[in-house]
Amino acid sequence: MKVSGPNMDLLSIKDPSFLKGMSNQELEVLSQEVRQFLIEKLSVTGGHIGPNLGVVELTIALHKCFDSPNDKFIWDVGHQSYVHKILTGRACEFDTLRQFKGLCGFPKRIESEHDVWETGHSSTSLSAAMGMVIARDLKKESSFIVPIIGDGALTGGMALEALNHIGHEKKNMIFILNDNEMSIAPNVGALHNILGQLRTAGKYQWVKDELELFLKKVPAVGGKLAATAERVKDSLKYLFVSGMFFEEMGFTYLGPVDGHDYEALFQNFRYAKKTEGPVLLHVITKKGKGFHPAESDTKGTWHGTGPYKMDTGAFVKSDKAPPAWSSLVSETVRKLARKDERIVAITPAMPVGSKLEGFASEFPERMYDVGIAEQHAATVAAGLATQNMKPFLAIYSTFLQRAYDQVVHDICRQNLNVFIGIDRAGLVGADGETHQGVFDIAFLRHVPNIVLMMPKDENEGQHMVYTALNYDDGPIAMRFPRGNGLGVPMDEELKNIPIGTWEVLKEGEDAAILTFGTTIPMALEAAETLEKQGISVKVVNARFIKPLDEKMLNELFSNNIPIMTIEEAVLQGGFGSYVLEHAHDKGFYQQAIDRMGIPDQFIEHGDVDSLLEEIGMTTSEVVRRITILARKKQQRA
Repeated sequence: MKVSGPNMDLLSIKDPSFLKGMSNQELEVLSQEVRQFLIEKLSVTGGHIGPNLGVVELTIALHKCFDSPNDKFIWDVGHQSYVHKILTGRACEFDTLRQFKGLCGFPKRIESEHDVWETGHSSTSLSAAMGMVIARDLKKESSFIVPIIGDGALTGGMALEALNHIGHEKKNMIFILNDNEMSIAPNVGALHNILGQLRTAGKYQWVKDELELFLKKVPAVGGKLAATAERVKDSLKYLFVSGMFFEEMGFTYLGPVDGHDYEALFQNFRYAKKTEGPVLLHVITKKGKGFHPAESDTKGTWHGTGPYKMDTGAFVKSDKAPPAWSSLVSETVRKLARKDERIVAITPAMPVGSKLEGFASEFPERMYDVGIAEQHAATVAAGLATQNMKPFLAIYSTFLQRAYDQVVHDICRQNLNVFIGIDRAGLVGADGETHQGVFDIAFLRHVPNIVLMMPKDENEGQHMVYTALNYDDGPIAMRFPRGNGLGVPMDEELKNIPIGTWEVLKEGEDAAILTFGTTIPMALEAAETLEKQGISVKVVNARFIKPLDEKMLNELFSNNIPIMTIEEAVLQGGFGSYVLEHAHDKGFYQQAIDRMGIPDQFIEHGDVDSLLEEIGMTTSEVVRRITILARKKQQRA
């Protein structure tokens, strides 16, 4: 493959074997081309630009020194796998990145034999790697298993559980810690290179004590090595990211290594390959490297983005968008926190996504980012609630899955006043299967004591936040979608919404649609179309998913009105199932109930409208089904 010229060359890559014969100089050119390609392509599609620009050299070096797919790269979280996808022959698909039926933004086993593990959530790589290592040894195969995990993901409980097991078993594995938060002084780098050589030469134990004494005298190592204490979590993290910690766990620690220096990477990969037992290679990279707006980002805005202008780095946004749902919820919590000192916000590493920066700047002592640790976040909220505080747990629906036991065991069982803000509920679109927020209703509604609700618009949303923080009878959760509200007028005065009450949006007697949140506009549109056909449909904002509005429901049942439930969530165990169960429990055995929602399958990535169309959640399908239901009612009458 030719390395000079425009990045068209990247499109001709079939597999990583071409890297084997390339000089370091040629690799430098290739790195530039890959960066340029990513900056260009992602300016149109959006995507995880920051993480990928940071791992260009590391990914190229891995593919040069190892033989994928026989050697297995396991990308933790997976949002940094774009460079890996380019090197394994998928550059020509980047125009379709994260789009419907296009290239997935995360590793995908059906896409390539080089994607050996699928992920979208954090901290799974080490456990998966251990499974593959055990299988390799049992099958007497020979391969290198190489998980690549970021410094943030290392704080996830599961990663620490895996470290413990790997260190105990002493099996061969090369684990790469991709650390993009730490800066190294040049002298320290040199010192660590010597350390690396000693370790692999077998003289390591002998000089370890003397070296450590020496290291303590070097000021750059003692205190200033972790000189990025801009973030609170840094101090915690460097507890883990110190060589000593890993050595104690049973790993051979190599590094820190400059993740943008090919020679240093190659040298350390050689050491790692020769070393018996588990090796940790600590690689320092710069997130967003090579693109100034992403490089200078301190907040995390460039972690994952929509389209942007290449020359300025300005994001391409519509001029007057209504407020983002996350912002509406967090800012209402902030407003209430001014009057109620008991309100404390907790987030598992999502202060930017959950739009909590404003709250944090006003109440720094009442906002806790606990890192990637959803289980811990949920139980901290429970602990706060036992002391009569009012915790607001801001968490994405897809990540709440991880804290299921804590929600059941610590929050609901003790009936504690925790307000869970379930962000990104429903289909999220481009991030795809691993991030669709469609399971929360099914796994929450069967847990005793919890109240679950979803607003129809941002005005009702602010009233729900107020209701949730004034509620003193146990846990209460509000789900809200990704993206922006509808742009409705907002009430000045906040008010309580009576728990378990629904709202009739349109009267009708031939059939009733029960729905909530994002699917209300579709229901109203369908009712309008049906009206013209002479079928009168009642549309109900079923804003409380649990408890149901039993009074309204029993009334509908008693009048024998056919019901259709619509939910942007899985059907199994969902809201529609709840309505069916209620009809059964109250003895309405003849009641006609039709359910629309997400079928029993994982929903891939793509824009939400295309996804809804694919699974048959459309206005025309609602019209078709209601027509059948109304006809049945007439026949019975």
